[in-house]
Amino acid sequence: MYYISLLFLYQHGHRGERCWAYLSTCTLYAQECTQQTKLSIDFLVIGAGVSGLACAMALRRVGHRVVVIEREKEIGEFSGSEAVRMPPNLSKIFYHWDLQSEVYKFAAKSKAIQISRLETGVLLGTHDWDEEVLSETRGEFLFAHLGDLRRMMFNVAICQGAKIRLNTTAVAVDPENRMVTLESGETLTADVIIGADGVSGLVRPILLAEQDMAAATEPSLATVPQASVMKNSKSKKFFEPEVITMFSFFGNNQSVISHPIGGSPAFSFCLWRPWDDFEDAPEDGLLNALENWADGTSPRLKNLGPMISAPRRVSIFEHPALEDWVDESGRTIVVGGAAHPIPAGSNQYHAMGVEDGAVLAKLFSHLSTESQISDFLYAFQDLRQPRCEKVLTSETQTIQYMTMPNCPDQEARDRGMMALTAAGTGLFDVADGGEESPQWAEIKDIFGYDAEDEADNWWVSWGLLKQRALESAQNCRD
Repeated sequence: MYYISLLFLYQHGHRGERCWAYLSTCTLYAQECTQQTKLSIDFLVIGAGVSGLACAMALRRVGHRVVVIEREKEIGEFSGSEAVRMPPNLSKIFYHWDLQSEVYKFAAKSKAIQISRLETGVLLGTHDWDEEVLSETRGEFLFAHLGDLRRMMFNVAICQGAKIRLNTTAVAVDPENRMVTLESGETLTADVIIGADGVSGLVRPILLAEQDMAAATEPSLATVPQASVMKNSKSKKFFEPEVITMFSFFGNNQSVISHPIGGSPAFSFCLWRPWDDFEDAPEDGLLNALENWADGTSPRLKNLGPMISAPRRVSIFEHPALEDWVDESGRTIVVGGAAHPIPAGSNQYHAMGVEDGAVLAKLFSHLSTESQISDFLYAFQDLRQPRCEKVLTSETQTIQYMTMPNCPDQEARDRGMMALTAAGTGLFDVADGGEESPQWAEIKDIFGYDAEDEADNWWVSWGLLKQRALESAQNCRD
């Protein structure tokens, strides 16, 4: 069954443009404590989304030259009403890069998860994030606005010396000659081309034989003024400032995830629902379809239906797996959604792109000869591909778990949650002498992953040994 993912942004108050002030010196982002490459090369990044900006930031930190081209006229131009969840495996990378204070300027820390039935609002259970557990991951679970996140990353990348050309569109990529042609006719070359331009960009098709793609989901974004929400006693709980909670509603073949957006007077909603129910709704009729959907939900959700305004759709597809992330020349690579598309609205949607940038830079911090370039790109794929496949499987299974149809398995799921709640236990808490749930074990494993540590381990286990072997062979020839 295909699902429609509907992302709503319930916004209140005036959201002015955020002005980011950075110190003129970039030692705040500390290249002093970061290993610098012995051989600086040129990277050309196509796309200034989260993954592209992460690559720019990370590669500049280790001393490489980076040019990013982006079709938007300004960063965040198309971020619109999109929220972003920043799980610990993402936030820890920014903290490693000494950006914690900058992140806190626009992000809010998640304190708990609350799960209820979508149709009735009956509470199934809650879970408060354990500070001790999260501290072990060395990160935090944060909520933010995508535009704020990208603007922060853009400013840091610029401060570090990356060149980012906005309002610049690439129309062709020549991997063999490592050349990108722009809409203006200008051509750019680099030692490595990074495709961070998503599944519909220029670079992914170069690495993927043409295959059919089945439409799976069609998200829609919308906004609602806070004034409307606050007038309703059943809905205004979403905006209680002391409760930074992720709300989840499990229903029959459908589910909602909702949470505040840090740094913005807004609230985000993501609805998964069978696509067939909205298939015939035109773009200008989607608003009525959403309002009609809300009529059959719990009071809190039902009262938000009439407040939705200006919805828009963003197509998502079931994409074929990409076997090779590096082209035959060994100098062009894909990252982020171009390499490993993940369902919109999932926890790890943006985190994987930031991990990509961190791993790529860690590997290239050890660059000393041109012969290592292809080796490091293939090592990047070897490290990232299993991780991203695992996360994709987890995120997909989570959506299936949340959108389970009414059936005996669903009833057992709900009874189990309600039993924990009746016993005063959090949904993922471990009873004395008991074992942690498989779901919590998987969450901790994904949250606890450290992308940069994995890259360091590869270097010590494989990269360093190969480098020493090459140096020994060179000494013998000399």
